[in-house]
Amino acid sequence: MKLLFLHLLVISNIFCVVLCTKKTAHQESQYIATNRRVKREWVWNQMTVPEEQTNIPYFIGGIKSSKINGNVSNAMYMLEGEFANTRFKVRENTGDIYGYERLDREEKAQYNLTALLVDIKTKKTLEPPETFLIRLIDINDNAPAFTQESYNASVPEMSATDVLVTKITAVDPDDPTVAGHAIVTYKIVQGYEHFKINENTGEIYTLSSYLDREKKASYEVIVQAKDSPGLNGGFSSSATVTIHLKDINDNFPAFTKKLYTFNASEDLRVGEVVGKLLVDDIDEPQNRNAKYTFMKGKYEQWFQIKSNPLTNEGIIILRKPLNYESIKEYRMSIEVTDPLIDLRVANQHRPSSTTEVVINVLDVDEPPEFSKPFYQFQVKEDVKKNYIGYVSATDPDFAKRVVRYSTKTSKDDPFVVKEEDGSIYVKMLDRETSAWHNITVTATELDSPIKKASSVNVYIQVLDVNDNAPEFAEPYAPRVCENTANDLVIYTISATDKDIMVPGMKFTYYSAEKENNFTVVDNKDNTASIIVKNGAFNRDVTKSYNLPIVISDNGVPSLSSTNTLTITICKCNDEGEFIECGEYERLAAASASTIIIILCSLALILLCVLVAFLILRRMRNNGPLMLVKNPAEIREQLVTYDEEGGGEMDTNGYDVSVLNSVRRNMVRSKPDMEAYPSMYAQVQKKPARNGDMFSMIEAKKDDADNDGECLPYDTLHIFGYEGSESNVESLSSLESGSSDSEIDYDVLNEWGPRFKMLADLYGLEHLEEFPY
Repeated sequence: MKLLFLHLLVISNIFCVVLCTKKTAHQESQYIATNRRVKREWVWNQMTVPEEQTNIPYFIGGIKSSKINGNVSNAMYMLEGEFANTRFKVRENTGDIYGYERLDREEKAQYNLTALLVDIKTKKTLEPPETFLIRLIDINDNAPAFTQESYNASVPEMSATDVLVTKITAVDPDDPTVAGHAIVTYKIVQGYEHFKINENTGEIYTLSSYLDREKKASYEVIVQAKDSPGLNGGFSSSATVTIHLKDINDNFPAFTKKLYTFNASEDLRVGEVVGKLLVDDIDEPQNRNAKYTFMKGKYEQWFQIKSNPLTNEGIIILRKPLNYESIKEYRMSIEVTDPLIDLRVANQHRPSSTTEVVINVLDVDEPPEFSKPFYQFQVKEDVKKNYIGYVSATDPDFAKRVVRYSTKTSKDDPFVVKEEDGSIYVKMLDRETSAWHNITVTATELDSPIKKASSVNVYIQVLDVNDNAPEFAEPYAPRVCENTANDLVIYTISATDKDIMVPGMKFTYYSAEKENNFTVVDNKDNTASIIVKNGAFNRDVTKSYNLPIVISDNGVPSLSSTNTLTITICKCNDEGEFIECGEYERLAAASASTIIIILCSLALILLCVLVAFLILRRMRNNGPLMLVKNPAEIREQLVTYDEEGGGEMDTNGYDVSVLNSVRRNMVRSKPDMEAYPSMYAQVQKKPARNGDMFSMIEAKKDDADNDGECLPYDTLHIFGYEGSESNVESLSSLESGSSDSEIDYDVLNEWGPRFKMLADLYGLEHLEEFPY
């Protein structure tokens, strides 16, 4: 069939060449007759060739120029363009084009080339170049390829038939316009018992409505894709589609046992777990909706059951405290079912599972129980001794042990609890000090091996009695101008009472003495106005007036108090503003002066501290005061001069024998000499063992450290100056106290008493760390 098709193509190309050649010759003859010029044209076959040819070289077509009517020795054909002279070559004398490589249409479907006619010798073109195309004819040489190597899909279990699961796609790169080379059809070769596929679209549907996840959770379906439908042969490929069944709620729960027995102590707290009932439900946790019902024994007020879908358990939780003395055993029948199952899917009636549950209550020695969760009593204030009530507790166990009462109080506490019967007595209380009192009463069993006890709160409210007289609401300090007119209200006062300000309480006001310059007017609204009665004030004579005012309440019994109102006489300007009021301005001025003096004193103290700090810092930068002299002069001031000195210069310059002779002639008391050993003690006997030497050295060091009369080890004598002309220079630290030193002398404080003096001298370094 292919060979027949190729022969037809070749014959059509030859026929086209003949027709085109005749037409071109006829046109050229007409052009020569009319214009007497030769028109040159290119003539070639239809350039089409089947792909994937292996018989190389193979003929593709030919190009012709109207200038050449046969072979010409002075002209030749050439090609330019895509893959010219590599994949495609032309015969120079005939213009026939051949292919020299295997061509793939799916790689490249057509090629653009240019035909040239050139002079053999000069290589010049004899006529303009012309472009043409070589098109490849498709053959079915590619199998359909799936867009994925494998597919994953899911569908709910127990789905009806013809439910879409997924869609797969395979693509064929061949030419879809040629003989169905790229038309793909699909077929299930494995798994067709449960699923089917649309052969044209690749859509997979359910075929069976009894896909049960609990029996099989997933299926592997192999799909084949084939091209060239209806033709023999063709190419095909396959892909695997894994279809997972999604769980639905289609299984009912069921108890694993017919009888469950649990033990629970009577002191089990509410909310704690009593026991767990195991249930079988093969659905996944998100689809488990077990519901438990008490069928026999109405104990819902004591217990509740919660479902745990993750563990398939029904958890029994205590809702109400247990009491062994009341109920020792609970028997109940419990049913479990799933109300959310769709019976149309499950295709069955809703079954239930029932089990028996027995809960045994265990006796526990319990503490006494009070008759109330708390107690509240009331008592009037100012009562010296009063019985206010009692608390009561009993032993809930069968033993009914005797209970005694107590409370933690001190000698000053106003409450007494009677041990035998829980009666509460109270001493005199003051409501204005505290309106409520809270105490804790403890009830303890007497005969219990472990004395059980419990406590209860007692709240005592102190009732108010009118035992406080009214007084000024605030410390009033009224002022008045010395030229104030008569009958002018200068101030309004009010009163307060430490007792409860009940609605309807009234205060009355009046002057306690004969009124001279001011009068008190009761406003009948619990306030009073202070009015100028005689405004002839003279500050030079009197700078203030005391006005005693009696304030009374309407309580039972009625109480009153006298409160003194001090009215200050002030100088005022024309606008009535106060300029000077009694002693107030002088006190204010004095206060301001005092504040200024205090601030100046503080500033002076800070200045002195700063100056002292700067002086001390300067002293430290210049070195210790005791080192201001030349070290050579310091050597002559040593307190003890037991040895030759610190160098050759010292030996040559001074005769130390005189000093030594004086030292030898000095008389010391025998006790002193015995009590204080020489700083340079001599070893009289060589130790026999290293251990003895170590002990001796430690003993001598200890004697030297504890010798209060000998010089410290960090004196100038010990750290002597070596001499200015010595090769080793100075071994002393006398001249190392400059501020530029980078040595950290803090370590001297950790070296012990031998270096205390150096630590004190160089300790001045720390002054830089102190703030100003």
